[in-house]
Amino acid sequence: MAKPMGNKMASLLRLVEERALSKEEKKKQQEALVPYLHKDFISNILIRLPLDALQRSRFVCKPWYTIINSPIFIDAHLRQSESVLIFLSSIRQDNLYPFSLPSIPSEKPNTVSVEAKFLQSESVPVLSQPNTNPTLKFFIQFLEINDGKSKIGEYNLSCMGNLRATCNGLILLDNKLKKGGLIVVNPVTRKWISLPPGTLCPPRKEAYGFAFISATGEYKVVHLFRDDLGFISCEILILDTRIWRGVNGPSFGLLRWFGYMPVSAIGALHWVPDIDDSDYLVSMEVGNEKFHTINLPKSCRTHDRIVEMRGFLSLVSHDEEMNQIGIWILKCLGEPWTKHHSIKMGCILDMVPLFSSRIKGDMIFKRDEDGSFYAYDFQLQVMTKIEMENGSFPLSGSHLPHVNSLVSWSSMERSQNVFD
Repeated sequence: MAKPMGNKMASLLRLVEERALSKEEKKKQQEALVPYLHKDFISNILIRLPLDALQRSRFVCKPWYTIINSPIFIDAHLRQSESVLIFLSSIRQDNLYPFSLPSIPSEKPNTVSVEAKFLQSESVPVLSQPNTNPTLKFFIQFLEINDGKSKIGEYNLSCMGNLRATCNGLILLDNKLKKGGLIVVNPVTRKWISLPPGTLCPPRKEAYGFAFISATGEYKVVHLFRDDLGFISCEILILDTRIWRGVNGPSFGLLRWFGYMPVSAIGALHWVPDIDDSDYLVSMEVGNEKFHTINLPKSCRTHDRIVEMRGFLSLVSHDEEMNQIGIWILKCLGEPWTKHHSIKMGCILDMVPLFSSRIKGDMIFKRDEDGSFYAYDFQLQVMTKIEMENGSFPLSGSHLPHVNSLVSWSSMERSQNVFD
């Protein structure tokens, strides 16, 4: 009886071994059919993918996930990404207003709410969640401009807070569920972090700046606020610490108006101090956190603006007498302004400069009169009116220069080089 049983076991073992060898041979044959591609070659392919395809590619396989999440890849992707205009658009609540205007889109079923994520992270019970106005809800979207045409991009992300600032693909939003609180989110990766309230102040008496310090790898949020006597105070929060601390603000009387959002360039945040006829900028070096003024080469009028232009600070000013637009450049703090270019063709006096594209270098304008967009090509010296999708871009509301990226605010994530 023992002998037949032993033969049966031996046959079973041989069958298992044969099947294992067969699987191994099949695996080797499949590997032979698929050529080996170096990770640098794969990275060069992945970095050229459209944003939505790149996000899906994270989950194709573990090696691709490792490449796309590596600091080297994220930094390279940021450097080659073109500028867009990020903005908020109203969401129609059909259950509240069934006869709303058709130009206002309804909320999509796959849209993720920033505030809902916040409540989940705080583990707030449903019955204890704060009451919010469902009509004050917005899509977070972006406007791409390419070859004279515009296209609206979707993040499938919604929020209730105002858009305060942007930096390297991160956006700063008001946290409507916590008075005075803020939320930093990357709308591409949907990673986010909530910030504690700073000094509470009416919106018209405060301003926020958002900057990256390359020397330390830190992201700083700068909060300016004015008291009843007109003195301006300043507090700063580093995202890794999430702690507000006070620093000396600008001298009394220098910054009279918070209507223009600050521009981050040449290692500083820059504010235009008044709505019209400003002869200087109020600037704060983000490294040493000191305020000073920078004299402008020309007085900044109603339709003039400062913009970041390929890393430098630029003043875009209108010359009504000559019917042209001048482009001035400041390459470094302490250096003089230089005249970079004069736009003489296609100038309209109510053209407000919005941003300079990071890759192509075009200057994008928006007319005050009708909200139409124009792009100026410095190489061809041509001003082109942009073809806009009907009803796709709100004529009013906040919109800021932005870049879609995979960037994280965490210095720990950025220091972990998982690419190797």
